Amino acid sequence: MATKMTHTAFPAAASMVFFFLVLPSTVLADDPQIPDDAIQLASWFNDVIQSHNLRRTTLDPVLVKAEERVKIIKVSKGGGGNFNKVMAAVDSVPAGNTQRVIIWIGGGVYEEKIKIDRSKPFITFYGSPDDMPMLSFDGTAAKFGTVDSATLIVESDYFMAVNIIVINSSPRPEGRRNGGQAVAVRVSGDKAAFYNCKLVGFQDTLCDDRGRHFFHGCYIEGTVDFIFGSGKSLYLVSTSGNYQFQAFFFH
Repeated sequence: MATKMTHTAFPAAASMVFFFLVLPSTVLADDPQIPDDAIQLASWFNDVIQSHNLRRTTLDPVLVKAEERVKIIKVSKGGGGNFNKVMAAVDSVPAGNTQRVIIWIGGGVYEEKIKIDRSKPFITFYGSPDDMPMLSFDGTAAKFGTVDSATLIVESDYFMAVNIIVINSSPRPEGRRNGGQAVAVRVSGDKAAFYNCKLVGFQDTLCDDRGRHFFHGCYIEGTVDFIFGSGKSLYLVSTSGNYQFQAFFFH
């Protein structure tokens, strides 16, 4: 799928204030527009990333309302949480959800295929930066089709992931058979944000499918066509292999 890409250099960004509550709308708000001039990008970023209270009047009203009531669900492999599987926590969120639900995921490897359908907006996956949880599955295009092979599928709006590793653990395609594509993450909802996440695969690692998305400080690894899709996305200070994105606009 053809994707238009623009590159702009961007210095190390300023601190995130309430990033896990406000990034999806503040970064991708229609006003102010993201500047084309690299010199203006740093000041734009600092102006946009502000506390929830300072930006209330410029955020989507549904987002402001959702952030007024925050629910925390804990997932832990070793016990002590509300659930021991991530998908079970997602299933507990009711369809038509209208509040921010932070699913706190304890360290460890969670071998499961996870899908958040469009009826469940305002979900956050949050892991500790010192013990980042890993979501892993070995789906391939041969079994699921390319876009549905993803370990994590996000179809809802206002999704956020913080300090999360997502891997498609299927073997590297050898090039002799069809269907070796294996997606780690597919994002199809609007106004999603990823902060300090690692997305790992071989072919077609990140399906930036559609909608407006923001990636900050993320590591994205793959071999062929590993970022693809029709999403309108901004990647800041992110790395891919040995290459630093600094700032990339995909649209």
